[in-house]
Order: sequence, then structure tokens, then C-alpha cells
Amino acid sequence: MSTAQSTKNPEMFDIAVVGGGLVGLPLALGFAQAGFKVAVIDAQAPEDVARAEFDGRVSALSPASLAMFGQLGVLPHLESQLQPVTDIMVTDGKVGGRAAPFFLHFDAADNDTGPLMSMAENRHIRIAAQKAAERAPDTLHQIAPDGAESFARDAGGVDVRLASGRVIRARLAVAADGRASRLRAFAGLKTVGWSYDQMGIVTTVEHELPHDGTAQEYFLPSGPFAILPMQGNRSSLVWSEKTALAKTIMAMDEDGFARECAKRFGDYLGAHRPVGPRWSYPLGLQLAHDYVSERIALVGDAAHVLHPLAGQGLNWGLKDAAALIEVAAETARVGLDIGSLAALERYQRWRRFDAVSLALVTDGLNRLFSNDVGPLRLLRDVGLGLVGKLGPARRFLMREAAGGSGDVPKLLKGEPV
Repeated sequence: MSTAQSTKNPEMFDIAVVGGGLVGLPLALGFAQAGFKVAVIDAQAPEDVARAEFDGRVSALSPASLAMFGQLGVLPHLESQLQPVTDIMVTDGKVGGRAAPFFLHFDAADNDTGPLMSMAENRHIRIAAQKAAERAPDTLHQIAPDGAESFARDAGGVDVRLASGRVIRARLAVAADGRASRLRAFAGLKTVGWSYDQMGIVTTVEHELPHDGTAQEYFLPSGPFAILPMQGNRSSLVWSEKTALAKTIMAMDEDGFARECAKRFGDYLGAHRPVGPRWSYPLGLQLAHDYVSERIALVGDAAHVLHPLAGQGLNWGLKDAAALIEVAAETARVGLDIGSLAALERYQRWRRFDAVSLALVTDGLNRLFSNDVGPLRLLRDVGLGLVGKLGPARRFLMREAAGGSGDVPKLLKGEPV
């Protein structure tokens, strides 16, 4: 990895990635491996985003995402931090502190790719990606901390002016700068979406008994409540709560917060208590109408923000990255312009339909389960039970979550581009 020096003239690159987070930095790694000169710009210093206080969340990594990380050189730095998930139990609420009788059980024994998924703390993913970047080809230029302040576009490329005064010019600029993407706004790419009047609350819990690699998800009237296994006798709680109540819970002292956790957590893992910081964020759906315009493409949260109940947000962003890298590499090999709209529309056709489909499914599930209407609850409970008993249906859902269905980019199969 090398870092270009500041200059009054634009610094020339093939690709500029705006945002060096969980999707942006792996994207830049893939571009560099494919032979492109790439700048990845991030407002945060690498040492800051690696701290537990910066992001205490965890992510579920599919087998396909881990294959991609293996090809990019990230996995060797992450393997020791992974918690395999061998079982997933999905239940419609709890009765008297215990799971309701109808449930959907996903078992790794039915899965030919090993664990159903692997949990990793976001900070460990960032640390692993950073270590891979330090060993990347010298065509990767990491520019951080330095934010993208403004953009200009012409027929030949995109200029990115940084807070430091530097100007980066690239044939293709990629927005990996999140749901409030400045590059997306500059490109005039509109979004559609809505709020769920829910907030996600995240914390880590230590518990007395081992979780045995089992993830639990309860659909409560206020929203889903997930217990995700972490290394050791720890689990990450990710629960959706009505906004007003969530704000009240977040304002509680440690004892009050612990009691609220206990109401939902139950006692199946013995004595337990929250440890470390707690986080909250508003939940909603947001989809970009288009993922591309001339010389600009969107990936990750800049393109789609989903409800966390499916746990696929990061996997879907990495699938965007893998598809865009492959399209750019194949376009360059035949001597065409990687930033042309004709080239980028192939990426959009590849990814937009999948993302919209998943967004609509998660939106429908959240609306279906986030209520306590008696007849509807009975119908959905029976539906969960039937899917759980139908092996082919259950295995289909597992293949979808593993990232191995449909037109899979090469990187997600662990193959070089």
C-alpha cells in the first residue's frame, strides 16, 4: 500500500472509493487486486474505527462473504475472531418467558457449506481489512483521515475535493459512504423509503451457560429481538423497539437497562448481564431508484438500507462490491471505459433486482410480525411451523442466506476476478 503526496494538481486514479468502511475497504482491495490504481477515502482514521467504543455491533458473515475475504487476504486476520453459528431458532414471540411452540429451526447439519454463518465484531472486521490493505498491491492508496467535501464531473472523470485541499480525479467514483451518501446526492440519484417508527438497540451480554453456537430470534409485537452468539459466553443483543420506548430504555441506568434486557432475554442461558456500551439507531427502509449514473456507482448502504431482521446488510453490500469489481475488470480487459454508463448498467442489472427483492421481503416480514393481532399471529405461527417441517423449503432459505444462489460473483466463490 502507498499513499500519494498532496499536490495542487489532481491526483490521477482509475477508481476513487468514497468511504473506507466495512464495504468500502474490501471493495478497494478487490479493485487493487484486479490491477486498478484506486484511492479509498475515509474521514475516520483507521485506529479510531478499530476501537470497541466506535462500533460495538456484530455482523453475520455468510460463507460466500468469508470466501470473498479469503480471496482478498482479509480472512487470515479475522479467522481467530469468528464465532460459527450452527443453529438458528426463529420463534414468534415468547409465552411466560419461554419460546412460543411454533418455530423455524435452521441446522448446519442440513447445510453443505459448513456453519450457517459466522459472527464477527465489526471492529475486528475493520482491523482485518486494514491489515490486508497494508499488504495490498501498491496500486491501493488509502487516504484517511480525510473527508470528501465536493465533487465535479465531466466526460472524462470525476474530481473529488478533500477536506485537506487535495483533489482526486478518477475515471470511476464509487459511493460507499453510507445511507446519507454525499456522492449519491451529487449524482442526483434519488431514493425511496420510509421509517418503521422503530429503533435498533444493540448491546453485549455475558451469560452463565454456553450458547453452543445457536442464534435466537424472537418476533415480538414491538419488533424482532435477536440473540447472536459471540466468542466465549457472550451474545450480542439486537432488538427492535418502538421509538418512544427505545429512547426511554436508552436513558435508563445500568440496573434499569439490565431489567429490560432480562424481560426479553429469558433464562435459557442462566444468569446474564449487559456489559460494555449500548447503541441505538433509527430503523427504516431506503432504496436508490438507480445504482449508477455516468462515472458513478453506489454500493452498500448508499444503495440500499434494509431492516436488520434478516442480518444480510453487510453480505448484500459485499455482494455489490464483488459484482462491481468483476464488471470493471471485464470491461477493462476488452479495452472499454470502466466509468461509462453502458458498462455500469450491467452492474445495476446484476444487483438492483436482488436488493429490491430482499428489501421487500424484510419489510413484509417486519410488518407481518411486529404486531399482536390474534388471527394473524395464529396464521403466521402455522406458516413458520410448516416451513420448518418442509426440508426443501428450509434448505432453499439456507442457500439464500449463504449467498450461494443466483448469479454469484467470482469473489464470492473464492475465485480471482
